Amino acid sequence: MLQVTRLNQYYGSSHTLRGIDLTLAKGECLALLGRNGVGKTTLLKCLMGVLPAAGGKVAFNGRDITRLTPHERAALGIAYVPQGREIFARLTVEENLMMGMAVKPRAKAILRDDVFQLFPVLKEMRQRRGGDLSGGQQQQLAIARALLSDPQLIILDEPTEGIQPSIIKDIGRVIRMLRERGDIAILLCEQYFDFARELADRFLVLSRGEVVASGAREDMDGDRVRRHLAV
Repeated sequence: MLQVTRLNQYYGSSHTLRGIDLTLAKGECLALLGRNGVGKTTLLKCLMGVLPAAGGKVAFNGRDITRLTPHERAALGIAYVPQGREIFARLTVEENLMMGMAVKPRAKAILRDDVFQLFPVLKEMRQRRGGDLSGGQQQQLAIARALLSDPQLIILDEPTEGIQPSIIKDIGRVIRMLRERGDIAILLCEQYFDFARELADRFLVLSRGEVVASGAREDMDGDRVRRHLAV
C-alpha cells in the first residue's frame, strides 16, 4: 500500500533523512522507533506532504504521491495524527469530529456511532470544547477524528506521549482492533519499546536520519534495537 524509496530531507545544511526505504502493506502495523531528534516526525511529515521531500519517491497504492499536497493525500485515504494532537480547542468534540470528514462529500459526512464505541468518553463529552479535555482525551479525539475520514493508512506520531497509563491501554486496544480488522495499514511512531512491540508486525529503527535496524516483531527484543532507543 505504501512504498517509500530513497527519501531524503534537509533542515538547512543538516541532512535530516538519508535515503529512507520502507514498505507497508494493507492490514499491517509498522513501528517506527528511535530517540528524540533522529528524524521520525520529519519522515511522517514528508509522507503526509506537510514537508516536501528533497529527494526520493513516495507511492501509495501504486500511485506516485511525492508532490501531492496534504489534502490531496488525505482524499486518497491517508490520515495523520500529529504529535501534539492539534485538535481545535474552541470547537466542541462533535465539531472536531466533523472536521475529520472534510475530505468526504457532504452527503457522506455522517458522524458514526462506531467511533463512540471505540472511545466512549467522547460521546459523554461531545458538546464540550476540545480545549477543555485532558491530554489523553484529546489524543482519543485526534485518533477518532482521523478514523472518520475512513483511511486506508493511518499515521500515528507518538500517540502515548504524555498520556496517563489507563488511556494508553485504551489507545493500544483500538490500534490492536484496527490491525486485526485487516483493512487498514498503520504506521506507528513510538519511543516506548514495549507498547510498540505489543502492536507491531514489523519495526524500523532510525538513528541520525538513517535506518539502522529493521525486522519482524519477534526480532524487536534484541540488544541491537534497544541500544538505539536508550538515552
